[in-house]
Amino acid sequence: MTEENNVYVGSGNVFADLDLPNPEERLVKAQLARKISETINFRQLTQIQAGEILGIDQPKVSALSRGKLAGFSTDRLLHFLNVLGNDVEIVVKPKPENRNYAKITVISH
Repeated sequence: MTEENNVYVGSGNVFADLDLPNPEERLVKAQLARKISETINFRQLTQIQAGEILGIDQPKVSALSRGKLAGFSTDRLLHFLNVLGNDVEIVVKPKPENRNYAKITVISH
């Protein structure tokens, strides 16, 4: 008995692949939230300590760390990165000619 595996090449944005609304915004927010969580973990902060720094309560820190981002705007996530001691740099440049669409990417250094 043989099983056939179907393999699909993703677009690089899981939210677009799942045909969810606003996939670029969702991806950026997820990438920013990941960096916030990485910073909290690197600094060995508890969720209560992180909440005090961010100005939110512990349940919201928990939601943020679990990717529950409905209540967080991109601006707010950028602010969280700043108050956690991160510079945020936004660079706008032309897309490569060999790509059909422009994209938004969060790059961590």
